Amino acid sequence: MVRLHIITSDDWPLWREVRVAALTDTPYAFKARLADWDRGGREQWCARLDLPGSYNVVALRGDLPVGMVRGIRGDRGTSELRSLWVSPAARGDGVGDRLIEAVTHWARRSGATTLKLAVIPRNASAIALYRRNGFVATEELGELLADGVTREQVLVRRLP
Repeated sequence: MVRLHIITSDDWPLWREVRVAALTDTPYAFKARLADWDRGGREQWCARLDLPGSYNVVALRGDLPVGMVRGIRGDRGTSELRSLWVSPAARGDGVGDRLIEAVTHWARRSGATTLKLAVIPRNASAIALYRRNGFVATEELGELLADGVTREQVLVRRLP
């Protein structure tokens, strides 16, 4: 059984553990690099978790973290889904769907009418997960990636 745990700055060691696991497991899926975060101290991690309008969730199977996601409030009725990751041991078990659902509910409660995300274009499994959850591609140009050529793919989901 997987349960979702909303993270506060008091939980920064757990958030660090899961984020480092994500960046280690699938470095190709994130713009952030492990070297930017693996040695970060309490201040760095708490600052990330204390961002106004952020929503941070870890999926736990027993005491073992098996996934994570962030929600960030945007402007003009748009919130963002960020940093979604599911551990290899939990992939295919619906954990990604539950994490997306948690951010979707949070965004609706926050007054958002649109949920937006950016994904690395070669991350086919993530794109399939997002499409299955109602996200569609946009014409918006995502941020330029480290190769200086490729851009993130921007997807959105309208929230009724």
